[in-house]
Amino acid sequence: MTASGVLYIVVFFLTLLALTKPLGLYMANVFEGRRTFIHPAVRPLERLTYRALGVREDVEQRWTQYAASLLAFSLAGFLFVYLLQRLQGFLPLNPMGFGTKHAPANHTPMTPDLAFNTAVSFITNTNWQAYGGETTLSYLVQMAALTVQNFVSAAVGIAVAIALIRGFARKQMNTIGNFWVDLTRATLYVLLPLSFLFALFLCARGVPQTFKRYVRAKTLAGSSQTIAIGPVASQEAIKMLGTNGGGFFNQNSAHPYENPTPLTNFMEILAILVISSGLTYTFGKMVGDTRQGWALFAAMSVLFFAGAFICYGAEQAGNPNLARLGIETRATRTQPGGNMEGKEVRFGIASSALWATATTDASNGSVNSMLDSYTPLGGLIPMFNLQTDEVIFGGVGSGLYGILMYAIVGVFIAGLMVGRTPEYLGKKIEQKEVKMAMIAIIATAFAILVFTAVTLDARFAAHGYWNSPGPAVANVNNGGPHGFSEILYAFSSQAENNGSAFAGLNVNTPWYNLVGGLAMLIGRFFFIIPALAIAGSLAAKKKVPETSGTLPTHGTLFVGLLVGVIIVVGALTFFPALSLGPLVEYFLMLKGKLYSSLWLTTWS
Repeated sequence: MTASGVLYIVVFFLTLLALTKPLGLYMANVFEGRRTFIHPAVRPLERLTYRALGVREDVEQRWTQYAASLLAFSLAGFLFVYLLQRLQGFLPLNPMGFGTKHAPANHTPMTPDLAFNTAVSFITNTNWQAYGGETTLSYLVQMAALTVQNFVSAAVGIAVAIALIRGFARKQMNTIGNFWVDLTRATLYVLLPLSFLFALFLCARGVPQTFKRYVRAKTLAGSSQTIAIGPVASQEAIKMLGTNGGGFFNQNSAHPYENPTPLTNFMEILAILVISSGLTYTFGKMVGDTRQGWALFAAMSVLFFAGAFICYGAEQAGNPNLARLGIETRATRTQPGGNMEGKEVRFGIASSALWATATTDASNGSVNSMLDSYTPLGGLIPMFNLQTDEVIFGGVGSGLYGILMYAIVGVFIAGLMVGRTPEYLGKKIEQKEVKMAMIAIIATAFAILVFTAVTLDARFAAHGYWNSPGPAVANVNNGGPHGFSEILYAFSSQAENNGSAFAGLNVNTPWYNLVGGLAMLIGRFFFIIPALAIAGSLAAKKKVPETSGTLPTHGTLFVGLLVGVIIVVGALTFFPALSLGPLVEYFLMLKGKLYSSLWLTTWS
């Protein structure tokens, strides 16, 4: 690692830390109904929204009503996105004729299974894309379907987090808020203003925002080239701030039209984590003890730094086999200049490793480098970040309610150690809360491991369901452990609602589209519904006074316990699978064996 690279990561974190309190305080004021500096402009629109929806702002919901409203809204969003994709050939704002007989030769047809996968992807805040946006979807679909869902799916995550916070903050109440009010406030007061300002910044730095046709240009060699443009800046802003990740272009944030300069690169990484970081302070403020929020922030920060520096160190060291070719001395066993394969020269290794860490700490999924080209240990960190349920800051809202699930498990374990009923923030953690937390944690692990195993099972071919050699092997571009990692990462990304990929896998097939869509639904709603059930249960409880036997949940001991629980649960659940993928690939690399395409390469 270089001094400048380390400094880059430290400056990034300090900037994130500086923004956490003011943004968190602002969000606490918004969701507690207090006046903010943008109320004069936004409050009339908020009232109009309630009137249009037929919602009474002062009427709250039980957790079951809250969950039912959320599910109904998500179902309506799914149907809307699916139909827009299937009908794009008949709709306006489609200058390239996608979905018609006049579509370009490189157009990817929006088949029913691909439209299903994409609709599920965007309503679950996953933004997994089995297609290239600039060759598949019209401007109307990019904006009215995908960008809108970028806003509202992120707002749903924030709403659930706020509902769970109320569960801890309230006592002996049977309501946890109103879903429609929380959704509206998250969109109008948080996501829209921040996205508007960020989009203006991106436009000023060179990101396109236009409805014009793609540009036809002549190259220096005299041939013609089509340059895709469109309403990019508006989608890019909420893609980052809402931890969505789906790009307008297939190359995502490695594309110069999405991420043109080192400054936009830094700001986009910051945008990935800033709202999730701020919500930790919102949590502390709303429960009446800001130390509780800072404790969660500290636990997230420990895991963030561990992942960032391990990933950066592995990529800076590069491939030790290059030393064996005489390119570098055998003593150092490091690749000169580090592993730059799949990375933008504009950004370098430190920035690329930081992005890979941040995007998988959050449920963002955007990339500015290709994870498939990372070293085994460098690729292990993003994969493990996903498998911790992305609670290292995490997605907008989902990171907070995810880490609170682990906090419940942590205090339960601590209670078992000392032989007393566990408590968290003055609420007794009993059987129901622990069961709900474990359902959420186990559901995502089930989707990842079972769907990976079934996909790899070649007996599908023998039973006649698929053409030999099976749905996985036929679509993987690498052999051995790296090919296994590509499949494991795909289902980890989908079940954890991330959306990034190792990219060495062709996933636009009926199998991956349908099973991947199921994994995304499990990862989203089998986490949200238990979180809301916990919120309802806790809100109905009375608060118990602290005693000398109460575990303090704002100090170093609790932070260490929480970090330990997250790592141990992840390690025990996924270590066998990781051993078959990136870990064995790392040890094979040290022995001079690498996998390229479907062939084993031995370095000598």
